Amino acid sequence: MAMHRLNYVTMGVPDVAATAAYYEEFGLTPTSGNRFATEDGGEQLRIEYAPMRRLVELSIGCDDRDDLERITTRLAARGLTVERQPDSLTVTEPVTGVRAIVEVTSRLVQPEVPPTPYNGPGRVERTSPRAPGLVREGPVKPKRLGHVVLGTTDLEATFGFFVEGLGFQPSDYIVGHGAFLRCSTDHHNVLVMSAPVTFLHHTSWQVEDVDEIGRGAMRMLENNPDRHVWGLGRHYAGSNFFWYLKDPAGNFSEYYADMDCIVEGQLWTPEDLEGAKGLFSWGPPPPASFLNPEDLAAHMTGAHDAA
Repeated sequence: MAMHRLNYVTMGVPDVAATAAYYEEFGLTPTSGNRFATEDGGEQLRIEYAPMRRLVELSIGCDDRDDLERITTRLAARGLTVERQPDSLTVTEPVTGVRAIVEVTSRLVQPEVPPTPYNGPGRVERTSPRAPGLVREGPVKPKRLGHVVLGTTDLEATFGFFVEGLGFQPSDYIVGHGAFLRCSTDHHNVLVMSAPVTFLHHTSWQVEDVDEIGRGAMRMLENNPDRHVWGLGRHYAGSNFFWYLKDPAGNFSEYYADMDCIVEGQLWTPEDLEGAKGLFSWGPPPPASFLNPEDLAAHMTGAHDAA
């Protein structure tokens, strides 16, 4: 695959300061100008003003200029205007208005972290100390941006843009509702889903293990229990552990760990998932506000201004 990572996302929100403070508390590191970095991925979140919350921009890494040329040709074949620079291209997804930037970027190689020693039947990896999740004291710091979920009023068109235009690969489908797409070895980097209005559903951030998910979420909820949305659980599509919280703008933010890795696409068979199976394998059922965020009506009445 020519593409290999998400570089960063830009989200637009009405209250930049409050949202920026939330993501700093979430564990991202401020750099400058309402931009934030992860431990391994560098600067991966940018926050700017918008009348209503939305995904403004999505940056994707590719290997070289030949990749850019091939992607430009595919996008042009779909009748899209592509702005080219020597090492990047910019194109707007016509349904959602999201700017996609494909940039020549070095591949992300994450430092190897020793596996967490978990004891199991017939397997004792930890013989003297308490479990690591009990003794960790520092703040939870996300390792990198994993994926973004985008609502679209024309699923077929947005799916075509990402797959036929940019070159994303489908991993699984939610029948009639969405598609999990990848531009790396992660099970998905973008989920496009059918919605009555275009909006940013959530961003997802990798942490070390399930203990870090729990520690991070509980710390975020200590003084703000209303931030809780859904978790702890394990997804079926992607297999990852998850816990979702809500930022001040209404976007969901996910701590995740243990995502499926697809190195050889031909060895992976996408599934057509129906009902709850595509959402979770175990854990509490998703609340109605996760499936249909409470502010969608406001998005619909203000959609023109937010675009």
